[in-house]
Amino acid sequence: MPTMLDAVVVGAGPNGLTAAVELARRGLRVEVFEAAGAIGGGARTEELTLPGFRHDPCSAVHPLGAGSPAFNAMPLGRHGLEWLHPELPMAHPFPDGTAAVLARSIGESAHSFGPRDAGTYRRLVAPFHGKWDTLAADFLRTQWDGLPRDPVGYARFGLVGAQSAALLTRRFHDEKARGLFAGLAAHGIAPLSGLGTGGMALMFALAAHAGGWPVPRGGSQSIADALGSYLRALGGAIHTDFEAKRLDDLPPARAYVFDTSPTALARIAGLGDAYRRLRYGPSVFKIDYALDGPVPWTAEEARRAGTVHVGPTYGEISAALHAALDGHDPAVPFLITAQPSIVDPSRAPEGKHTFWVYGHVPNGWEGDATEVIERQIERFAPGFRDLVLARATAGPPQLAARNANYIGGDIATGSVAGLRLLIRPKLARVPYATAHPAVFLCSSATPPGPGVHGMSGHHAAKAVWRRLTGGSAGWRPGGPGRDRGTGQA
Repeated sequence: MPTMLDAVVVGAGPNGLTAAVELARRGLRVEVFEAAGAIGGGARTEELTLPGFRHDPCSAVHPLGAGSPAFNAMPLGRHGLEWLHPELPMAHPFPDGTAAVLARSIGESAHSFGPRDAGTYRRLVAPFHGKWDTLAADFLRTQWDGLPRDPVGYARFGLVGAQSAALLTRRFHDEKARGLFAGLAAHGIAPLSGLGTGGMALMFALAAHAGGWPVPRGGSQSIADALGSYLRALGGAIHTDFEAKRLDDLPPARAYVFDTSPTALARIAGLGDAYRRLRYGPSVFKIDYALDGPVPWTAEEARRAGTVHVGPTYGEISAALHAALDGHDPAVPFLITAQPSIVDPSRAPEGKHTFWVYGHVPNGWEGDATEVIERQIERFAPGFRDLVLARATAGPPQLAARNANYIGGDIATGSVAGLRLLIRPKLARVPYATAHPAVFLCSSATPPGPGVHGMSGHHAAKAVWRRLTGGSAGWRPGGPGRDRGTGQA
């Protein structure tokens, strides 16, 4: 008879690997089973275009990863993870060749907005500056699970963060600050009028001032590889090319933790229509470029930024989001772009560059947005097309085929509109638990939602620990005493 494991994790994305590590470092016997040929999920790096050009098919820039309480409690640097910081975390160019910027410095960011909004921005972020560790711990979790570490700061941020981006941006007078904040909120792929979208924008801004918006040396795969290496050092095992179609396909275990969509969990665990009311959100159209040189941005600041938001005004960004939400073809898309090779030369042959971009499209959309995306880039970087050596495109069907968690191409694994960023995948006291006492969900379909930060896996592991031990005794941030296999205290 096979030995009973303490936990089996299905899916080797960042959340699944984090859940496995959190349990293994507390002495539990854990194995991970991944359907794909390699670990990583949304944190992968591949040669999608030409030899020597290393692209990130999904996530590329990681402000929440660098500031993750879960990742920062692990010795991932010893396992190969190195964060690289561009000179500017993010630039938001305008057609006249100027740009608003999100810099590590609050002052530099405020100055880029112009004199009428500089003071407003300083007053907005000043109460939370220097408090990232506490804010991240308090907000990257299920909000009703225990008391916040800093109740006063929690309440103060909550009063601002609960506002919509539409309301929050009314504090500003000019388009530079309004456009930049709208772009930050648009990372959630939800209407800017939705509750909490202002808080999402503010968290991204504070992350830049606290820890930057870095990229991992070698690509996003480095995050998954570091987690996998650490797990193996703790005695855990990882199996790839293993697709589980039902629980009986997996080894016997006291707990099964799914880094999958709720739809897949219900199918594999035999939970029927447990998540029938779950709504999936819009998708994106993604293009990875191999370039003959750096992107020729008109705005000088954009040439120094790791991330560039393209689609300048609040009105244009809001319209692009609504088009995707309402099922319309993209016409003038808002683009989130990244240029990791300006700070990481390992991504491309000498003198060449990689470029990463996506625009929003409806869920399941089958069109081709290449032309409208490149037309939009050319508005702010004339001559861009002349540098293109090769491109790899992926719309919703291709994204879903690459990663089964992305139903209809929804890279957030569930809509984040309205209260769905907080109440996901459905209203429950412990959203990581399911109707099956031994089955748990740890993907970004659970709080705190999308992003490569591992916090959904961290909190799911805590729920598993409570179930297996009958309480939270022995669960401490960072794990107990010494990490087995690493010698780190």
